[in-house]
Amino acid sequence: MHLNTYTKGQGFPILCLHGHPGSGSSLSVFTNHLSQRFQTIAPDLRGYGNSRFNDNFAMTDHLSDLEVLLDRFQVEKCLVLGWSLGGILAMELAQRLPQRVSGLILIATAARPHGNHPPITWQDNLYTGIAALLSIVNPNWQWNIDTFGKRSLFRYLIQQHTPTAYKYIASCAIPAYLQTSDKATRALYSAIRAGYNKVGDLNQIQCPSLVLAGKEDRHITAECSLETSQHLPWSQFHCYPNTAHLFPWEIPQQLLNDIDCWLKDNPQTIRF
Repeated sequence: MHLNTYTKGQGFPILCLHGHPGSGSSLSVFTNHLSQRFQTIAPDLRGYGNSRFNDNFAMTDHLSDLEVLLDRFQVEKCLVLGWSLGGILAMELAQRLPQRVSGLILIATAARPHGNHPPITWQDNLYTGIAALLSIVNPNWQWNIDTFGKRSLFRYLIQQHTPTAYKYIASCAIPAYLQTSDKATRALYSAIRAGYNKVGDLNQIQCPSLVLAGKEDRHITAECSLETSQHLPWSQFHCYPNTAHLFPWEIPQQLLNDIDCWLKDNPQTIRF
C-alpha cells in the first residue's frame, strides 16, 4: 500500500500517526511545531484520507504499510508520535521494529483501550452536524458553541469549548471524518470486538515513552492510559485536567511545551 504522506521540515525523523477518524493532515497541531526542528512524516493510514483502499483489511496491515513507508523514505530510526489509534500502532511498531523506533509519544491511547462513552441519541447526531457545519463557516461563533456545540457529541470529545478547539474541529476533524472509509472503520471495530489487549507485551518496548492523557476522556479513559504507562519499562505519564480525547486541540501550547521538555530530557530519542 502506497500511503499518501505529508512531510515537513528537516532533521531527525518523527513519524506521526493519526487516530480514527483521522488523516495525516489532522496532525498539523504537532507537525507545524515539530517540523521547525525535525522532519515530520505524517501518512494517511490505509483507508483514511487520500490513502484509498476498497477491499477489507486487518489492523496488522497498517504495520506492514508503515514498514514499507519507512523504507520508502529511507528512515533507519525515528521517533513515533501516535494519537489514539495512532498510539496503538506506534506501540505495535516499536515491538515489531525495535531497532528503528527510538522513542514513543503516546497521546490519548492505551494498549488495552476502554471507554465509558454514554449511548448516542438522534439529538446528539443532529446537534453535532449543525455545530460542525456552523464551525466551518465561523469557528469563533460563540452562539453556535453554546447552543449546539456544548449539546452535541463534541461535549464528550472536548471539555474546553473554545474557538481554538472548534477551529481545529472545523479544519481537521470534519474533513478527516468525511474521508474515513467504512473499511477502515470495520477493521478497527473488528479488533475492538476481539478484545484488543497488548498490555502483557509492553515489557518488550525498551525505548523511552511519554504517555499523555485527558482526564475526562470518554473514548480511551485516562485510567487505561495510566495502565499502559505503568507497564512500559521507561515511561513518563501526564494527565491534563478538564480535557478530553481531543485535548491537543484544547491546550495545544501547553501540550507542545511538555513534549519539548520531554525531548530535551531524552535526547537519545532524537539522535541519529
